[in-house]
Amino acid sequence: MPRKPRIEYAGAIYHVMSRGNLQNEIFCDEGDCEMFLEALGQAFARTGWIVHCHVLMVNRWHALIETPEANLSVGMKWLHV
Repeated sequence: MPRKPRIEYAGAIYHVMSRGNLQNEIFCDEGDCEMFLEALGQAFARTGWIVHCHVLMVNRWHALIETPEANLSVGMKWLHV
């Protein structure tokens, strides 16, 4: 059964995260982290998101973001393609 659609609205603050399947590594080296941070920066620029904090770990990442527009799903889809 799929989860319920996320409620999105302008000015919301979200804790977003993603992790590897079976907690496998998604960042193998510093280069992986740098590429992901570049993509994350592009997502913030495209969507207008405001990042309050973020952390990268070997097998996951977390961010606390604010969405001036109701566009969380659009940005997350772009980031994870």
